[in-house]
Amino acid sequence: MNDFFTMCHQLFTTGEFGSLSLVNFLINTFVVWVMVHFLYFRKSRRRDFYFTFTLLGVAIYFLVYSMIFVLEDMKGKTGIGIGIGLFGIFSIMRYRTDAMPVREMTYLFSIICLSVINALGSELSMAESLLPNIFVLLAMFLCEHFLLNSTEHSKLVLYDRIALITPERREELLDDLHKRLGIDVFQVTVGSVDFLKDTAILRVYYHDEGPNDSINNTTKVKRDEWQETT
Repeated sequence: MNDFFTMCHQLFTTGEFGSLSLVNFLINTFVVWVMVHFLYFRKSRRRDFYFTFTLLGVAIYFLVYSMIFVLEDMKGKTGIGIGIGLFGIFSIMRYRTDAMPVREMTYLFSIICLSVINALGSELSMAESLLPNIFVLLAMFLCEHFLLNSTEHSKLVLYDRIALITPERREELLDDLHKRLGIDVFQVTVGSVDFLKDTAILRVYYHDEGPNDSINNTTKVKRDEWQETT
């Protein structure tokens, strides 16, 4: 009990609770919140991933701290703690049941990496702790602003008028897709063709001022079904 009150006094006087740095924890929480709220949620509006990313950043921070510093205090080897911690971290990426979109997986991986770095921050200087967070946030901002704001998007379409997929009728195909989809189609590439069912898989490229929602990419096809014709 005396040790607990001593650590509480240390927390309010030095900002550390034992070997746990309150400053590094607040930095990690703030960076994760900025990344999720201002970069991810602003476009996706997915509250489920907002909840997951925020709590995952906190949980990973304490997981790494426990695996490294607690094991070290218990006379364990730090290398073993790091190995167990990283194994547990990357095993979390398989806990989901539904396939996670690439953008969400990128945010998940970035949050895990930053949480690990910030959890090790008690061994680093303040500059060494802040620089990775600043660089990752800057890289995400630039990619979101210049790459994902493009008005050119694509989606897979299961098409039922295969008579129009020939090169000489390409303009008719574009007009038909424009009328049926209601989007500004400017290019089409042809994938797998099923003559028995009179269907073909098309990748449709179009202009859209709105965000490229993940629902546009939910069509699942086998790897060997998507091959561009020459």
